[in-house]
Amino acid sequence: MGDFGFLSKLLAKVQEHSTVIGKVWMVVLFVFRIMVLGAGAEKVWGDEQSKMICNTKQPGCKNVCYDQAFPISHIRLWVMQIIFVSTPTLVYLGHVIHITHKENKLREKIRSRAESQGLKQPKYTDEDGKVRISGSLLGSYMTSLVFKMILEAAFIVGQYYLYGFVFTAQVVCERDPCPFKVECFMSRPTEKTIFIIFMLVVSCVSLLLTVVEIFYLMCRRNNRGRAQPMIAMTGYSAGKY
Repeated sequence: MGDFGFLSKLLAKVQEHSTVIGKVWMVVLFVFRIMVLGAGAEKVWGDEQSKMICNTKQPGCKNVCYDQAFPISHIRLWVMQIIFVSTPTLVYLGHVIHITHKENKLREKIRSRAESQGLKQPKYTDEDGKVRISGSLLGSYMTSLVFKMILEAAFIVGQYYLYGFVFTAQVVCERDPCPFKVECFMSRPTEKTIFIIFMLVVSCVSLLLTVVEIFYLMCRRNNRGRAQPMIAMTGYSAGKY
């Protein structure tokens, strides 16, 4: 869990500048991915190579058979998935910090002048530092969601093509230096299969939340776009009469 400490602190800051759905996604990431991976994965997967039993004593055969069955271990793949999927969100956080710093300097400039007419007013933040997701920030947020969705789906598909979603109890290997077709047997395949399915379900939930958030932001933007002409027409009618 300590390996994710710095990442967790950064992602916690993003919660302040996300939608409600984005905050739910963050909870799923913290509780069901980072915490579960840090607390239980090492105990479940720590013996995957040491407890692997093969029907030969040929030196090096066990290592090459393990490499054939698992080009990358499940734990390392899930750690990479968390880091890659979180990266677009961290890029968005960097944009938010840049905008907030820029508009805070603008506020200081406005306060230092007696006449604030002609100066550009803060657009994305209020006096309390709360960020409004609109304009370029909305574009940045939507872009991060799209990349997050693509990366999440890519890791799910990648895991399927690497070793499927069921932990195989028996591995057949014919690589050198194995003298013949060697059969190797893995420890606790059922428990590891349950863990794989759990992480898959969490990945699918995260992917679904990302898709829902994209549609939510698109609908909210369309509603705002329709509301502005209505307000303008109302003001025109009031001025006319």
